[in-house]
Amino acid sequence: MKKKLQFLLVPALAIAVIGIYSLLTAAKPERTLQPEKGCVFMTMMGEQSSRGFNQYKSDENIQLSVRDGLQWLSKAQLPSGGYGAGSHSAQHIRDPHAVKADPATTAMVGMALLRSGTTLKKGIHAQNLKKALDYLLETIESTENNSPYITEVRNTQIQTKLGENIDAVLAAQFLSNVLDRDLVGMDRKRIVRCLDICVARIQEGTDTYGKQKGAGWAGVLQSGMANSALESAQAVGAVVDNDVLERSKKYQKDNYNEEDGSVKTADGAGIMLYSVSGSVRASAKEARKVKADINKAKAEGKIAANAPVSAETLEEIGYTSGDAKKYGTAYKVYESAKQTAQRDEVLDGFGNNGGEEFLSYLQTGESLLVSKDKDWKNWYDNMSGRILKIQNKDGSWNGHHCITSPVFCTATSLLLLTVEEDIAFLQKIGEED
Repeated sequence: MKKKLQFLLVPALAIAVIGIYSLLTAAKPERTLQPEKGCVFMTMMGEQSSRGFNQYKSDENIQLSVRDGLQWLSKAQLPSGGYGAGSHSAQHIRDPHAVKADPATTAMVGMALLRSGTTLKKGIHAQNLKKALDYLLETIESTENNSPYITEVRNTQIQTKLGENIDAVLAAQFLSNVLDRDLVGMDRKRIVRCLDICVARIQEGTDTYGKQKGAGWAGVLQSGMANSALESAQAVGAVVDNDVLERSKKYQKDNYNEEDGSVKTADGAGIMLYSVSGSVRASAKEARKVKADINKAKAEGKIAANAPVSAETLEEIGYTSGDAKKYGTAYKVYESAKQTAQRDEVLDGFGNNGGEEFLSYLQTGESLLVSKDKDWKNWYDNMSGRILKIQNKDGSWNGHHCITSPVFCTATSLLLLTVEEDIAFLQKIGEED
């Protein structure tokens, strides 16, 4: 009897071992064959380098991924036309129809729709864009004149994590994008009025140091995006206070020491990634001017072909002493900070995925385009390849910490994947006045 049991147990154990091995190997499929579980930042920004993931980026993969993401967003729209990320106190709620609409999330979705080629008249998501724009305009117009914000909706995920004025910041970026495209069917005067309101709220919310007041967990990101919003608004003709803009840029640049590579992280939840991406963005426009002027001077024989980029060289080609120092420092900040922003240990961010990590990446990537930097393409190919691999089966993306909203994360992921469609506008922002 004992031998009989042993005889039966041996094959049974063998089958069990084979079964366990099959389960384990099935849980770790080949990267080239099966996408990873959809989480925007766990793999993209946290545990692994992005190098080598460009092999997953192809025109076909981009098109299919964007198509599925847009379809998911079209179904996530609320009856009001807006989109919501949910409240800070209920981040576990992932159902896009179980949350209130908020301007910040709606603006992100609107920008994703625009960048994917949707207009108010053309494209299968044209009605989604029109309703989102109408929701934002109505929300901004209904704001009390003495209110510091453009919405009465408070304590959202986005406000708590980025800052209390983030709705005006992102709405300004969206409206600037709409105006730049000069879309058929838009009410230009109405959009300009609402953009002016957003610009006013941003400027009123900028303190003497250049920071946005009411900072959230990673307030440095709100301040960085406020700087981008003011530059975007200025690029489409909005009147922007240059003193406020200069303070905003100086605050961002001062977070990075180009001499020793140290980064101030007190306003960025202690995370280097959040601060350094803002430093890159704030110095991108000035760095572009420096590169163009230096290259022109070399081509004309005014300076040696191997002349270094420095304040002294800039004075030599005609900059005033003050401008030479300002632009020379900005160039150094940009060149050094962009390298720091791409280091694996910096890209780790919080250590796993959250909307803050992705916004930092998007901010740095767009900065490379604003500055006409040739380095942006390789980075974009690798990072977009990783994003393609972590999309959820339903077409969405989501975060695992802080900003977890699938609506917000899906919109930001699509903004990355379609960034090539906005090169002209981003480079327009980088033009000197």
